[in-house]
Amino acid sequence: MGKYKKEDVFRFAEDEDVEFIRLQFTDMFGRMKNMAVTASQLQKAVDNKCMFDGSLIEGFARIEESDMYLYPDLDTYVTFPWRPQQGKVARFICDIYRPDGSRFEGDPRYILQKVRDEIRKMGYELCVNPACEFYLFNTDENGLPTVDTNEHAGYFDLSPADMGENARRDMVLALSDMGIEVNCSEHERSRGQHEINIASSEVLLAADNIQTFRFAVRTLAKRHGLHATFMPKPRYDLSGSGMHLGLTLKKDGKNVFYDPASEDGLSDEARFFIGGMMTHINALTAVTDPIVNSYKRLVPGYEAAPVYTAWSFTNRTALIRVPSHMKENTSIEFRSPDSSSNPYLALAVILASGMEGIRKHIKPAKPVEKNIFEMTRKERNEEGIDNLPGTLGEAIDALEADDFIKGVLGEHISEKFISAKREEYADYRAHVSSWELDKYLAKV
Repeated sequence: MGKYKKEDVFRFAEDEDVEFIRLQFTDMFGRMKNMAVTASQLQKAVDNKCMFDGSLIEGFARIEESDMYLYPDLDTYVTFPWRPQQGKVARFICDIYRPDGSRFEGDPRYILQKVRDEIRKMGYELCVNPACEFYLFNTDENGLPTVDTNEHAGYFDLSPADMGENARRDMVLALSDMGIEVNCSEHERSRGQHEINIASSEVLLAADNIQTFRFAVRTLAKRHGLHATFMPKPRYDLSGSGMHLGLTLKKDGKNVFYDPASEDGLSDEARFFIGGMMTHINALTAVTDPIVNSYKRLVPGYEAAPVYTAWSFTNRTALIRVPSHMKENTSIEFRSPDSSSNPYLALAVILASGMEGIRKHIKPAKPVEKNIFEMTRKERNEEGIDNLPGTLGEAIDALEADDFIKGVLGEHISEKFISAKREEYADYRAHVSSWELDKYLAKV
């Protein structure tokens, strides 16, 4: 049972003088879309009667089966705090249905809901704590984004070195007004780089929060004359931006990743969950790091680049880290995903693979507490440590070969996703970059 009913929504809209309502949904690639209606159409919207042409959304439907309906999730109703005090704008996040009332199998939110509902039948609930990194860059005289920044701040610096502090503060306050709790925010390693850490929540709400977070950050950056980008590696000379995910599995309200009787405090379920993720890690990477640029961040030899398939308690060079001494707050930190991913699909495949590990008692290799970046290739091979896929093409090959992960995504999304990403990678391979011209044009 949801927390809001239709009459609650009507009361909110009237009390807050809402004039427009955005019906938001997410496409296969994680891009947020919306249809806007006026307050006079709110009844129609909550009665699930707003229709759109699915053939216009890449990866959705063919033109002969294009009619789709937006079913608002009433619990996602919120007003945008940055809009005018009069004539406010509200939003719903919507599920997508076919005209016959059946769920649309190409709706990423539906994919996550299915996985979540399956584990709920087993008594489990996954909670997710996302920590999202992004850059604030200058815009040009036309308001278009650049990759330039005037600041020189680094880790945990403050103003005046951190020239994005005011924008970041407004982002945190807006997120709070929208019901998204923020644990902390700070300046990150590189000039213009920031991080906002969102409090842990149930997996579907976490995915909704990530989408809302990205939208709010971009909107408020623009109001400060800046451009916010979640591009994983926007500049060669700056650090990459990731989306670290803290995962906690609960049963009957208790954290099942923690076992006080275990010498290291980690339960068998936690180890099996890691084992399941590691079993499918290459295919997972195609979903959690889904664009060509993702692999400019995942490059061996760069500090904090989580490219090695190992897990650890203390070692931040590992792909998966379990922060020690957390007891009832024990979580699994998955460090390779980035914010170009579709959070619904990414969390669906992470959750499904982890739960397969629990069902099948898949044991991971032993944790690696050495600095993996300082190990030789021979030492890594002896420890059974491999690299993540080095390109989008390699990751898509791994996804195509993994029937389990394709099954989680469903035939509709897996086929269209693989096809679109192969086309993207082929286009990238054929493109001649400025690096190639600088390197070869005068010499070859």
